[in-house]
Amino acid sequence: MTQTMSIWRRVLDRRRHPFYVRIGLTALLVWVFASLADEVLDGETIAFDTAVTGFFREPGDTHDPWGPVWFEEAMRDVTGLGSITVLGFVLLATVLYLSLSGARRTALFVAFAVSGGALLSTGLKLLFDRPRPEVEAAARVFSASFPSGHATVSAVVYLTLGLLLAEASRSRRIKAYFLALGLIMTIVVGISRVYLGVHFPTDVLAGWAIGSAWALACWAGYALLLGRRSETNPT
Repeated sequence: MTQTMSIWRRVLDRRRHPFYVRIGLTALLVWVFASLADEVLDGETIAFDTAVTGFFREPGDTHDPWGPVWFEEAMRDVTGLGSITVLGFVLLATVLYLSLSGARRTALFVAFAVSGGALLSTGLKLLFDRPRPEVEAAARVFSASFPSGHATVSAVVYLTLGLLLAEASRSRRIKAYFLALGLIMTIVVGISRVYLGVHFPTDVLAGWAIGSAWALACWAGYALLLGRRSETNPT
């Protein structure tokens, strides 16, 4: 009886509520991804994908992205923020900084979260093997379409870093700023993929969902691990 009451006290401990919120959000995002995948496999997203893809094309020419040439070039720059090259550099710089600062556990967490997210994205692409949109893309591509790798991995990287920086800040405004920055970076990269014609909108939505779910799951696991270590090794 005493042991049962102790367990319930831990469950109801306010300090643990953020953990359960993250797990709940993770489950919701995984459900969103699974629902999108099911709709895509059944061919029920064709009308939506076609309409949104056409929105970003010049009227009467599905092979020409909307807007002037300079805007198209700017969107190529934006999409580069979700490339393996840029995100790999961000990962390396972050891990080295954390290691040199003595935060080796956090460095390992970031490396695991990002590497795991990239592997997850690659595995899902191989599993679904969806063809790219049949429009002339304004950027080169080398893999399958679903889910968007740029959307998935940028969600993992920018949300993980946003959560990390928010956790380290005491100011609510600064916390909100870091979280908003992570979300904005993730969103603009995803939109750029649809604009350039290299992804269907459902590819990007699925990438956002599964990438965010992975980032939240990793963060929840890391927070739980730190909590257990602090309980077993109180200072």
